[in-house]
Amino acid sequence: MLFEDRSRAESFGASAERYDRARPSYPPELIEALLADGAQKVLDVGCGTGIASTMFAARGCAVLAVEVDERMAELARVKGLEVEVARFEQWSPGARRFDLVASAQAWHWIDPRAGAARAAEALRRGGLLGLFWNFGQPHPSVREPLARIYARLEPGIERYSVLLGNRDTRTQATLAGIAESAELGPPATASFHWKKSYETARWLEHLSTHSDHQALAAPNREQLLAAVGDAIDAIGGSFEMSYEAVLVSARRL
Repeated sequence: MLFEDRSRAESFGASAERYDRARPSYPPELIEALLADGAQKVLDVGCGTGIASTMFAARGCAVLAVEVDERMAELARVKGLEVEVARFEQWSPGARRFDLVASAQAWHWIDPRAGAARAAEALRRGGLLGLFWNFGQPHPSVREPLARIYARLEPGIERYSVLLGNRDTRTQATLAGIAESAELGPPATASFHWKKSYETARWLEHLSTHSDHQALAAPNREQLLAAVGDAIDAIGGSFEMSYEAVLVSARRL
């Protein structure tokens, strides 16, 4: 389970500013779906630098964020967000209750069973738990040359990277954790499709914010990124990435 690898789970703060620049946002339709029943009080779990939190705040929500890394939290605070630093499994809402508990690209770093229990504690009755991820779906003209590079240099990443069309086990573990909670209703899933264009330098910066790339020894990482950069340059120096944003949601009973 990814959440058990704490060195990776808590590695993002070392490149917080790069993360904030390079990580993609989320489709507005997904945010609107989460707020469709009029949610006003939002808890954002694993907010990072506040990419999703600011989308909720821009729609008039009162947002409280929880983030494990102080360096990431500080960048979120610069955006005007209120952030409490803690591992979510150990954080307590006290008497506070929320209409929506959301987590963007972060729930796989949280114990899915303990996380579901803590989210249920933080939600009002009828409130919504909404957990979502961007999964890359590169065109074969991009995926195939990159897959060959990863298979040659770092096959462990190639088999599991969510940027190369893989899903790994994060949504399955999330669904299982919700299903075990007596305080959450049956989970539902929905997908939102969108696209983003990348030039070579921006894609390499994006890759370097992912924990599987950060965990590589520096020479290995540099060799991999150089090869990926050459491959993108060979197809014109840019490409359009298709993303599927997958939302897993459940109601507090």
